[in-house]
Amino acid sequence: METSSGPQSSSNIGIIVENKPSDSKLSELGIKSWPKWGCPPGKYTFKYDSEETCYLLKGRVKVFPKGSSDFVEFGAGDLVIIPKGLTCTWDVSVAIDKYYKFDSS
Repeated sequence: METSSGPQSSSNIGIIVENKPSDSKLSELGIKSWPKWGCPPGKYTFKYDSEETCYLLKGRVKVFPKGSSDFVEFGAGDLVIIPKGLTCTWDVSVAIDKYYKFDSS
């Protein structure tokens, strides 16, 4: 059982998941001013040309990096950082609704 409240990193994949970040952290990041995106259940392939930070309002997903059987699972209430350069498949089990932003650097 996981007792740590800090971000959990999947080091071999590079995706960082922070479960239920505080309201103060969310407002500090300005989450509510970010664009929103959603999708129904299904499988989707993405290539990240820049780092993405997203906050899931709804949904559940397993993310499988290209060529790997490892995955990271996250869902509603999670703040997630996906590294630049990652190509992966999102296996969405519960429809996603999220705020997101791409790193502009």
